[in-house]
Amino acid sequence: MIELDRAGRSFKVQRSLVHAVRDLSFTVSPGEFVGYLGPNGAGKSTTIKMLCGILTPTSGTVRVAGLDPSRKRTTLARRIGVVFGQRTTLWWDLPLADSFELIRHLYKVDRAAFRSRLAELADTLDLGAFIRTPVRQLSLGQRMRGDLAAALLHAPDVLVLDEPTIGLDVVSKAGIRDFLKRLNAERGTTVLLTTHDLGDIERLCRRVMLIDHGSLAFDGTLGDLMATAPDQSSIEDVVARLYTGSGAT
Repeated sequence: MIELDRAGRSFKVQRSLVHAVRDLSFTVSPGEFVGYLGPNGAGKSTTIKMLCGILTPTSGTVRVAGLDPSRKRTTLARRIGVVFGQRTTLWWDLPLADSFELIRHLYKVDRAAFRSRLAELADTLDLGAFIRTPVRQLSLGQRMRGDLAAALLHAPDVLVLDEPTIGLDVVSKAGIRDFLKRLNAERGTTVLLTTHDLGDIERLCRRVMLIDHGSLAFDGTLGDLMATAPDQSSIEDVVARLYTGSGAT
């Protein structure tokens, strides 16, 4: 469902060439739920922007759902959903329901299919109490549930999540995690999750990839990751060690 082959992205900063991502290769199969970790500046956001077609790789190839994202961005938009925890795709001054209706028109979703999906999402994400509330009046947890619903109204094959639980309280985090777990298990939606909250990784992901300085430092199961460290190490200890480069594989 996702395939990168020696993908790279460089930027010219003043007179220097900065390699945000270099020779990055991995695949994600349909139905996988993969955690994509890395310290700030490691290349996670650049990777996501290449997957969405916002950035064009300067080397190598990127494919999502069999499409070249930068060349088929409009077509890909109907196959992929994206949620940025620190940004919203909703209209700030409109009620949540009106944002959903606008999204239906943008994605050209059949009205009957839209009503069915919205009813299911509203029930699963418990949107009913605030669906008529302007987005600017929603709490962070409510807005995040709205953004998740908005990203799924067109039934994408791939869901890319960038810090979806950032700033949420314990109850809101648990609700979002439960929803994502069910979405992956029941719908078979492929999910790529970037997060600094390792609780998300422990509860949701069967596979973990770590990127550091634009290159892949680790790719394996969560069990494989923990096996790289001495007994009694926490996942935080293991990831921190790999971030520093002392045990990258």
